[in-house]
Amino acid sequence: MFVVLTSKPGQYHTQPNADIRLLEAWDYHFCGRLLARFAVGELLRETKVQVIEEGPGGTTNQVPSKFLERFASLEQARSELQHLCQFGALDSTLTAAPLSAPPAA
Repeated sequence: MFVVLTSKPGQYHTQPNADIRLLEAWDYHFCGRLLARFAVGELLRETKVQVIEEGPGGTTNQVPSKFLERFASLEQARSELQHLCQFGALDSTLTAAPLSAPPAA
């Protein structure tokens, strides 16, 4: 099973653990502005994903993986990202990003 983790610069970022093997990352730009980074990973076993709010007073939540949308293949996860990030003729792009670095705010 494959899952997509979302981070939004300046708002929150997701932190997988050893139970999710990250495979690739994608930056979503809308009208030239980075709105999100998506990380696609293989879910190795049920786990919890940290969602860390950024900024003063930010909290950390543990989200069970059972609440994440799942895809049978990497291609299905990629297809869903393409579908989510296309808005007709509007200026939106999805570009490959490094797995190692969080998105810049």
